[in-house]
Amino acid sequence: MKIAIGCDHGGFELKNLIAAHLKERGFEVTDFGITENRPVDYPEIALKVASSVAAGENKLGILVCGTGIGMSLAANKVKGIRAAACSDHYSAKYTRLHNDANILCLGGRVVGAGTALELADLFVDTEFEGGRHQRRVDMISEIENSQK
Repeated sequence: MKIAIGCDHGGFELKNLIAAHLKERGFEVTDFGITENRPVDYPEIALKVASSVAAGENKLGILVCGTGIGMSLAANKVKGIRAAACSDHYSAKYTRLHNDANILCLGGRVVGAGTALELADLFVDTEFEGGRHQRRVDMISEIENSQK
């Protein structure tokens, strides 16, 4: 599976840790930066990762900023993206299982390293359940398509 990853300065160390962990697990990871710990505007990175996921270049994405919230807000502006900011195991699993989320957003100042790796694993290892949940995901897409 191909996974896109990116961060701003608030998530630099955690992004690098997650990327290395996913590579060790055998995933192909595309790193959209940053590559050095310097201030950057998170919407630029969110756009790169979200665009690659929306285009099908990567199946899933992971974005890391200070809280995960800014990245999720920016990524969700890209058509076809369902980004979720998560800081607990249940949310990371069920956003994939029930919402078919395709980008996990984490807070480098909120989630510890061990928990972040566990959340990333849950996210990438969980498949969308479909069924009754597909109707709701379709409704989200209809809302998205109705907006100009």
